[in-house]
Amino acid sequence: MASVFSAEQVACVCEVLLQGGAMERLAAFLYSLPTWPALQCQESVLKARAAVAFHQGHFPELYSLLEGFHFSPCSHPLLQQLWLRAHYLEAERQRGRPLGAVGKYRVRRKFPLPRTIWDGEETSYCFKEKSRSVLRAWYCHKPYPTPQEKRELAAATGLTATQVSNWFKNRRQRDRAAHYHDRGGPGPSRSQQALRTPTLTKTSPPRGAPAPSTTAGSRSPNPAASLRPPVRLTGSPGKRSPPGGGPE
Repeated sequence: MASVFSAEQVACVCEVLLQGGAMERLAAFLYSLPTWPALQCQESVLKARAAVAFHQGHFPELYSLLEGFHFSPCSHPLLQQLWLRAHYLEAERQRGRPLGAVGKYRVRRKFPLPRTIWDGEETSYCFKEKSRSVLRAWYCHKPYPTPQEKRELAAATGLTATQVSNWFKNRRQRDRAAHYHDRGGPGPSRSQQALRTPTLTKTSPPRGAPAPSTTAGSRSPNPAASLRPPVRLTGSPGKRSPPGGGPE
């Protein structure tokens, strides 16, 4: 049936089935295509074949397809995801456990994107430098963008709103950590400082000095008593400690 389609119609069918995620129908359609070199070398057909190869777990065929044809930039995002996800899955099968962020980073370093699906622009954690430049410029202007502004930034950078939100969150955390490091450490918070009460040590009068008067009706001249803040006893709400600091 597919032999009666023109090259443009074949490309359209491949794109529609690929975007709809109908991998089984796409595989059957590709199988029915004639083996014409001009048809089999179309970018839409090669991209569809790569997606089917990934879906079926034929990773060597996927790598061969992606490395053997220079795809247009509009196809790069999808094909880059297929390349990376295939290598992630292979690494997980070898290790017998899911990959974490560090494991995925090592896989990306070991299997860099081929130039056939990459324009050569440097990336950082799959963020292109131009996208990061837009986010950095906005961060200097407004570190806390609104949800609407996050959606606008996502549209401008080609990222998702979640990726934009995570980038700003991580950037704020890095800046706070760097600020505390420059000051010599984070130190206690204000709430922790407010909970602290000064600890006063009892000192004896110098040798030879007269003892303080303890006549009836007079209080011991305790200089520390005037400096001690009122302290509530946990066992008796509303009851203050005696002026001398000892038990009543």
